[in-house]
Amino acid sequence: MEFIIEAGKLSDIDEIERLYNEMNDALEAGINYPGFKKGIYPVRENAVEGVEEGYLYVIRCDGRIAGSVILSHKPEEAYIAVAWNIECSYDKIIVIHTLAVHPDFVRKGIGHSLMNFAEQHARKQGMKAIRLDVYEKNYPAIRLYERCGYEYVETVDLGYADYGLPWYKLYEKVL
Repeated sequence: MEFIIEAGKLSDIDEIERLYNEMNDALEAGINYPGFKKGIYPVRENAVEGVEEGYLYVIRCDGRIAGSVILSHKPEEAYIAVAWNIECSYDKIIVIHTLAVHPDFVRKGIGHSLMNFAEQHARKQGMKAIRLDVYEKNYPAIRLYERCGYEYVETVDLGYADYGLPWYKLYEKVL
């Protein structure tokens, strides 16, 4: 399979929203490792904001959006009190948010390709590190991040306990 990764456009929003909805339907029907909830997260507004701010990227396969990721400089509030491996301001750090893969493309290397892209993108921009959070029971994603060289830093509460998601693991890759 050949993939193309590029910045998302406003014309992609409807297809990204379908990706989110179909992914959430598939997760609900199976094992919902990331704890995503249809209508709550991720939703169209996340994609619109990511595109408008220039942080959302899509991966295309055969003309379809197979996945997407948001690469911003915006940490979750809980990140601030954490003892990270490298200290620097968030203008030199990429934070990975909303890594999503369409159910038709699961286990085809989409997540790994997006993670590799995030690292290449961060290095080109002179970033010092990449950070992310992952629900503590999202075992497939944790395996992916660890295989990509991310180091576990700490487990924190991001404020989603009401949704049954009390603890998130924080990972970092120093570049």
